[in-house]
Amino acid sequence: MPEAKKIKVAIVGGAGYTAGELIRILLYHPFVDLKYIQSSSNNGQPIPAVHTDLLGDTDLVFSDVNFEDADVVFLCSGHGKSVDYLNNTNIPERVKIIDLSHDFRLKREGNNFVYGLPELNREEIRAASRIANPGCFATAIQLALLPLAASGLLIDEVHINAITGSTGAGQAPTKTSHFSWRDNNLSVYKAFEHQHLGEICQSLRQLQPGFKEDVNFIPVRGNHTRGIFVTAYTKFEGTLDDANNLYSTYYASHPFVNMASENPDMKQVVNTNKGLLYLEKHGNKLMIISCIDNLIKGASGQAVQNMNLMFWLDERCALNLKGIGF
Repeated sequence: MPEAKKIKVAIVGGAGYTAGELIRILLYHPFVDLKYIQSSSNNGQPIPAVHTDLLGDTDLVFSDVNFEDADVVFLCSGHGKSVDYLNNTNIPERVKIIDLSHDFRLKREGNNFVYGLPELNREEIRAASRIANPGCFATAIQLALLPLAASGLLIDEVHINAITGSTGAGQAPTKTSHFSWRDNNLSVYKAFEHQHLGEICQSLRQLQPGFKEDVNFIPVRGNHTRGIFVTAYTKFEGTLDDANNLYSTYYASHPFVNMASENPDMKQVVNTNKGLLYLEKHGNKLMIISCIDNLIKGASGQAVQNMNLMFWLDERCALNLKGIGF
């Protein structure tokens, strides 16, 4: 039988952490032909010269993109750069776009990107040609809260503490991502005003339009490399069994979200596209733990999940990844 036609893929901004994970996944995707990986600062260099973990996996080099020879492009160039790139680049209308920056996540006039959280917008993603991939904190926090919003059960303020690894700050070194500062250290940043709050509240109000309570978010820089661990709580009038049934029903058709029966740890999800949820009831409050890998379910893996949906593939394709936990 003839080989099935493969999806021709291009990556713009191919030198960062999220692009590295994206390349790793796509190289072994059975329905992908990874054609072009662009990086302005590395043009002509072999991919493993930057992503050293890919030594032996690919002979590709960083190059310009021929959009006439592409079916989908992933934009990995960082916040604020995707808008400029699209304004200055002629991409054929037939080429699908998946943007991993913040640029198109918030709805506004003229923004035709679909918000790419499959657990919220799966059918819209299947029909879309432009996807705004969610933020990493936003993904973990929304997974914790979507079932409540979908049933109109967000009735009070939400309180969230979430810790992320150093890869969430990007590959370019900064004071707070430098090893000598980050190791054996913790710090709070952007308390109550993190940029992901906009997309979180947008999604909650999509499901529960009357929700107007505060979402109080305290982000924490962790001393680990990758992974996000969220602890959230809010008022909930039902029992713990009610909550578990609500969450299990909401996520029954979503293959990457799993309910844990015991208090989880972050290593269970690192290197996977899983979202792991755990619930406890304390008085009139429901506590939700949500953990993901910030580079995979929080970025590159979710982007591939979106691509799979857009091309009507099994959304799990190439994403059955083994976690690091032992």
